[in-house]
Amino acid sequence: MEQLIDNVHINFDSNTLWSLNLALALVMFGIALEISVNDFKQLLQKPKLVLTGVFSQFIVLPLVTFLLVWFTKPTPSIALGMFMVAACPGGNISNFITHLAKGNSALSVTLTAIATLLAIFMTPLNLQFWGSLYDPTAAILKEVAISPLEMIKLVSLLLGFPLLLGMLVNRLKPKLAFKLSKYFKIGSLLFFVVLIFLALFKNRDIFLDYVFYVFWLVLLHNLIAFITGFSLAKLMGFSKKNIRSITIETGIQNSGLGLLLIFTFFDGLGGMAILTAFWGIWHLVSGLILGGLWGYEPNKKEELV
Repeated sequence: MEQLIDNVHINFDSNTLWSLNLALALVMFGIALEISVNDFKQLLQKPKLVLTGVFSQFIVLPLVTFLLVWFTKPTPSIALGMFMVAACPGGNISNFITHLAKGNSALSVTLTAIATLLAIFMTPLNLQFWGSLYDPTAAILKEVAISPLEMIKLVSLLLGFPLLLGMLVNRLKPKLAFKLSKYFKIGSLLFFVVLIFLALFKNRDIFLDYVFYVFWLVLLHNLIAFITGFSLAKLMGFSKKNIRSITIETGIQNSGLGLLLIFTFFDGLGGMAILTAFWGIWHLVSGLILGGLWGYEPNKKEELV
């Protein structure tokens, strides 16, 4: 039965797909309303911090994911879903969870902004690179024959354009951006989550049949992602607040982007879609639990590194 998941396709009509595209763009616009050019200056002011966060997301996590796939040997479509999740930038609620966890919110926003821009190129390239190194997923990539350039174009529209537009509003009308951001990010994120749940409800029989095959892999993969960010930041000797920020940015992935790419380029391939959708649900749970535990712990004053 496990092998059958590679032949299952999640039904997603064109109207729902367009709605998801719009929802993700609105989520990114809402996030960008809180981002300014000054956030990118953190890269120059504290390059070690920012580069470590980016390195953790786009280099170390995909590498660790490849090793996890190599050892666990899931079915090809599930393995490709794991590569897709690892190739995506930080998730939409990472800034909120970082604030809840008493992490460095400014660093979180900076990493979100930079990772979003880098994802335009890094997400397609990471998926293609790591997916091609593992023979079972390389076969799927050859069958689908996706063009990384086409994926870059789509990610640019979904992430890059809303980011720049939101930053422009922030720069020209900062008071308006502040007022809008309070409601816009939460409202658009709820809209996006509702759409995902509606899509899963339409395909509930398929999802319920196979979710237990991906359940333990998602939990393990997500835990390893958090450990990866935490270990790297700890190794670099960063402060507690910065360790928390990098941990969360590495463990909370933009699975919404992953789902859109799966439905657009892979025709809703079963294992990919189910794993990525379940990741989108689970990382909300694990992230809020981690953020709540860290936030509850008294945070002593310490020098930021």
